[in-house]
Amino acid sequence: MNGFWTSARHEVLSITRARIALLLLMVFVGMVSVSAIIGWITTRTVTSVYEGILAAGLTAAPNPFTDVAPLYYARNSAIYVVLIGCLMAIVLGAQATLRDRKQGTSILVLTRPLAIQARLLGQLAGIGLVLATVSLVSTLISWVSIAIITGTPLGGDLTARLVGFAGTSWLLLMVFAIIGMISGLFARRESTAFLVPFVVWSGITFVLPQLGSAARPVALLNPVPAVPVAGDSFSVLSALTGPLAITEQFKTTASVLLQNDLVVGSAGAGVLVLAIFLLAGLIAITVIPRRKIRSALHD
Repeated sequence: MNGFWTSARHEVLSITRARIALLLLMVFVGMVSVSAIIGWITTRTVTSVYEGILAAGLTAAPNPFTDVAPLYYARNSAIYVVLIGCLMAIVLGAQATLRDRKQGTSILVLTRPLAIQARLLGQLAGIGLVLATVSLVSTLISWVSIAIITGTPLGGDLTARLVGFAGTSWLLLMVFAIIGMISGLFARRESTAFLVPFVVWSGITFVLPQLGSAARPVALLNPVPAVPVAGDSFSVLSALTGPLAITEQFKTTASVLLQNDLVVGSAGAGVLVLAIFLLAGLIAITVIPRRKIRSALHD
């Protein structure tokens, strides 16, 4: 157990000292934090155009943003988690295991009575702590931003939904952090250790959703899940690939938590899928042979 906590503390220190990791963390926090401001600017722009059209007598329709939900301003955060957060998690995970292999510290560490599982799970715990901190900071900034925009603090239910969104984001990020760690252990070259999980991320984020929805890639950049296409073949593909497209599962859960009435689904189902993938990743780490952490890079 001491080795677990030592590895976790060391990983946190290593992340805070790595410039690229810190840059990615700051970019992620910044983008998620300003998503509320971007939503507010969008609302004001559309409202301004609407008022001009209304004054010209060209429409009698009500303003679509008159009764917008407060959490509307946080909905764009979902796409930043998928595009920036997942890549950041991959980098953190890959760097954790690559660092040991490059510096040869794993050989020294494993000369002590320390189980390989304690070492790897400790590193993952350190990454998880950093990601949890980043998620909580982003959530706090979003809460304050929404409160300023709406002119009133968020109530208990809305705050719980925002915290639930942060927790779901953390689950998704941890899955990709594990993918990065495993790639860092098995890749022969440092470049491959980053390339392979990036390809996996691309397949999960863009390829799998297209198989069941025939959506254009640009449509998958929206913070809402792609709508499945009606038809026997697409229905079958959607049923097969849907659970594997965890980024779409995340977007569905995020939309439900952030009160997007256009999305129908269950937040619990998405959380369950992400939890299953996280558990599978944890199991995969525990069965990694001891020799892999000792293997050297060929760069």
